Amino acid sequence: MIKRELYLNEIKPFINKHFIKVLTGVRRCGKSTILEQIIMQLKKDGVKDENIILINFELDEYFNIRSAEQLREFINKLVKNNNERKYLFLDEVQKVENWEELVNSYLAKDKFDIYVTGSNAKLLSGELATYLSGRYVEIKIYPFSFKEFLKYKELKENIKSNKNYRDLFSEYIRYGAMPSTLGFNDKEKIKIFRDLYNSIILKDVVQRNEIRDVDLLDRVVRFTMANVGQLFSAKSVVKYLKKDKVNISTKTIYNYLSYLVDACLINKVKREDLVGKKLLNYIEKFYVVDLGFRQLLYGHNEEDIGQTLENIVYNELIRIGYDVTIGKLYDKEVDFVCKKEDKTIYMQVTYILAEESTIKREFEPLTKIDDNYSKYVFSMDEFDRSRQGIKHINIVDFLTGEIEL
Repeated sequence: MIKRELYLNEIKPFINKHFIKVLTGVRRCGKSTILEQIIMQLKKDGVKDENIILINFELDEYFNIRSAEQLREFINKLVKNNNERKYLFLDEVQKVENWEELVNSYLAKDKFDIYVTGSNAKLLSGELATYLSGRYVEIKIYPFSFKEFLKYKELKENIKSNKNYRDLFSEYIRYGAMPSTLGFNDKEKIKIFRDLYNSIILKDVVQRNEIRDVDLLDRVVRFTMANVGQLFSAKSVVKYLKKDKVNISTKTIYNYLSYLVDACLINKVKREDLVGKKLLNYIEKFYVVDLGFRQLLYGHNEEDIGQTLENIVYNELIRIGYDVTIGKLYDKEVDFVCKKEDKTIYMQVTYILAEESTIKREFEPLTKIDDNYSKYVFSMDEFDRSRQGIKHINIVDFLTGEIEL
């Protein structure tokens, strides 16, 4: 089991605090494992087994619990009559109707230290805010980072990752690092991704949002996967589908994209006018939560290396806590404007700085930004091409933690 220190460190300050800990993320990204690791830490700290209640609503022994009242009765049977603090872990809790009301009552009584997970961001974030009014913290869980991927390879496959960066990074580019796919060959990974994708689309998108035209939804998903890291609007999707004589409104496109974001399958990134200091609507970028889904639905991860690397870097930035937008500077674009607390950095991402024209294209927009925040160009080059106060960083060095921003 790979210890996911990044998330455990984020959760630790809230253990035994009067907040519900909410872990959200796409299906099979490792939320259940993190709950297990929290429980292991609690036991190590002296918490008794009888004071820990773990319910995974995807297991068949809990299929009969689908209402808050059924859940309350079940928990009451497990609670020992002592005055010691209880720890309640509810995994994939969105399957229980009105669960928020029960959890809210437990929180009000200060009866439990509560942890919940779910695969639908809207269900947990939007509706929790209504019921709990600030008395929860959300921890977003993502598939393995490249650093975690390397740890898995060393632990499970006895591969010395420091000697195999290039081959391992190629594998990471092709199939990402959903924990449930690791340890399988390429053919097996595709099958796992197909089953997982179908589950996400059916349960978290189609059923929840009552979508009738599943084929049309699939076309929108495939278009989005093909265009990760590319600016596009709903109008461009409508225009593209019209070529196949498919009629769809821009409103429906926006709805479908928002459903996919809610299901944690993709992330939407808005543009920011760096001169006017405001967010721009309608033309945005989307990135997939794990590149294995793109390989399944569209392929070409290695051929579209620029898009793929941009997606990988974006995922790492949000994983380590940055809020990210796309920068617009007059007629130029800055790939990422990254903010965390009082820190801002600007970033360009490319494959190789092989020609002077490429160097100019990547560095020039950053030179036009008139402030003193740090500016970076990320690429796969082994040689340092830093210039004009702009730092050049190797992407793998960043992903493995050898360089911190």
